[in-house]
Amino acid sequence: MSAFTGVTVDREALIANYATLAERVAPAGVIAVVKADGYGHGAVEAARAFVDAGAEWLGVADVDEALALRRAGIDVRILAWLHAPDEDFVRAASEGITPAVSSVEQLAAAAGAEVPAVHLVLDTGLSRNGAVESEWPELFAAAAALPRTRVEGVMSHLANASREDDLAQDAALDRALSALAAHGIVPEVVHLAASAASIAVPETRRDLARIGLSLYGLSPFADRTSAELGLRPAMTVTASVLRTIRVPAGHGVSYGYTHRTERETTLAIIGLGYADGFDRGFGNRVSVSIGGRRFPVVGRVAMNAMHIDVGDAEVAAGDEVVLWGDPATGVPSVEEWAAAIGTINYEVVARLGPLLARRTT
Repeated sequence: MSAFTGVTVDREALIANYATLAERVAPAGVIAVVKADGYGHGAVEAARAFVDAGAEWLGVADVDEALALRRAGIDVRILAWLHAPDEDFVRAASEGITPAVSSVEQLAAAAGAEVPAVHLVLDTGLSRNGAVESEWPELFAAAAALPRTRVEGVMSHLANASREDDLAQDAALDRALSALAAHGIVPEVVHLAASAASIAVPETRRDLARIGLSLYGLSPFADRTSAELGLRPAMTVTASVLRTIRVPAGHGVSYGYTHRTERETTLAIIGLGYADGFDRGFGNRVSVSIGGRRFPVVGRVAMNAMHIDVGDAEVAAGDEVVLWGDPATGVPSVEEWAAAIGTINYEVVARLGPLLARRTT
């Protein structure tokens, strides 16, 4: 019988992580972020787990992601904060989705669609999404003049460059709130911190903390593990050995022969590759676990395949290969895979493609 090839998500780990983080950031509430298909874990199932754990807010990038949750029957508050220039917000209004708007134009479009409430997105230093400080006077005046749509919340996003930089952004947000108050607007909720600052810079938690990565049991810090944060990685990526081949010493492996065998050995082939979101650069840099033992991935990762050098171990077609999971169980961590190509765990999990099967246990 072949092992499961794809992503397995531990629902109980998601629920436990939510409980741990909600307790940590209290009295602030939590916006459970499920954008990018739940950081590769599957947005709908992750959202259901977080709602069952007590989440009253979910966060997504755009209205399309929000609508997918509504179609799945998820009816808690959903905030969407990144919009196309021509988004008219009628879809948001009809499905009870709260848009976070970054400009006078977006604010007018939301009001025109009769969205009952919006959050204002303010740029306090990330230089990405949100109105910059020179735009605040016009935006705040426009918000104060709305006849029906109210400003329920204000949000910004930290750059996480340093504690000092984060606190400077926090101070900039205070300036914005003072300017809003001068227009008679006092938002019900303010949110600034995401996973990293929610844990490391408690001053930035405000009314809500927008937590994404850490809810999935992954650490946003290079020097602190999930276990040290009291979190459990929810994702395990596995594959089934498709076939094994015995090859002599000096045998070239995969495209470009970036690896040649040093001795007679057995190669195990699995059916995962860059079409599924695994970087070509993982070849010759990472290891997997088979039967509790580590073996290296060798040669370039192909579109639909990877090669594993299992030496003289007794590995056969159908055996389970664990690419990464909870390192507490002895398998590789996603951080090992990220470090191998000079990136972060966020990117590795978020790049896992829709062709890859997912299941929740």
